[in-house]
Amino acid sequence: MDLEDKFNYHTINLKNDYEGKVIATLISSKSNTDNRSPVLYIHGFIDYFFHPHLAEEFHKNGYDFYALELRKYGHSLQGHQHPNYCKSIEEYFEEISIAIQSIYDKSQKKMVLMGHSTGGLITSLYMNLGNKRDLVCGLVLNSPFLELNMPPLARILAPAFAKIISFIAPFSKLNKAISPVYGQSVHKNYFGEWDFNLKWKPINGFPAYFAWFVAVVNAQNLLKQKSSISVPILVLFSSNSLLLKKYTPEAQTADIVLNVKQIKKIGRNLGSNVTLQEINNGMHDLFLSKKEVRNLAFTALFDWISAQEKKFKH
Repeated sequence: MDLEDKFNYHTINLKNDYEGKVIATLISSKSNTDNRSPVLYIHGFIDYFFHPHLAEEFHKNGYDFYALELRKYGHSLQGHQHPNYCKSIEEYFEEISIAIQSIYDKSQKKMVLMGHSTGGLITSLYMNLGNKRDLVCGLVLNSPFLELNMPPLARILAPAFAKIISFIAPFSKLNKAISPVYGQSVHKNYFGEWDFNLKWKPINGFPAYFAWFVAVVNAQNLLKQKSSISVPILVLFSSNSLLLKKYTPEAQTADIVLNVKQIKKIGRNLGSNVTLQEINNGMHDLFLSKKEVRNLAFTALFDWISAQEKKFKH
């Protein structure tokens, strides 16, 4: 899927890490005017930006649109790197801060930060600790990854096991950790309607590295212990969750990746001004749901933005 006719791609050179050269990619819509309030979107795990319809909706509602492909994702993935790997969620703060400052320098306006799934976890942590968070006026979370979707005992034992394994072998991994059903439910070659690069978002997923798993759990625990995000927050999630071993049409009417009850429970405590919004029959990425459902998500999103605009301090 080629989006270069609609978007500009800017490479951000970052500090070298334990794997060598590191880059991120800041994507800007060619329809941006640089005098409207901006939105910065951050993708999830085994994911990248392939959502031109998201940019179009923000433009219709008077916003400029940007997306950030984090290190080791999408256009930012280098041949010498392990896909989607990190040792700490805070590694991503470098490119997020650079992107926020770059966007602010153009618009001279504070922005809405938006994160999907693991991107929702990353942006939530950033809004607690990131050094450019004062340039953000609102946070939108699309099915944020705030808790492991596991039984209670497994949520205790699995991180301890992963921590030991990743300490002994930093790039140890679990193959086939992600069910292919979600990818099948969204890609047009299977049961969905969307086209995306299968090298960057493979149907069978990338390996889940134990170090990445530990980094995620550490970030989740920090948010559960104390999160004090000061800007208004919108938490969007599906009306129900399902665990499926093979594709059925129900995969397109539920979150088959995360537990929506956990999203609600933890999401309401992220800050002092949180709006929880359930989207009936939404998929994990609510904006990849069937048209009538994603339209409900867009309505909820822009109704919230309209209601909050007076509180946004640009």
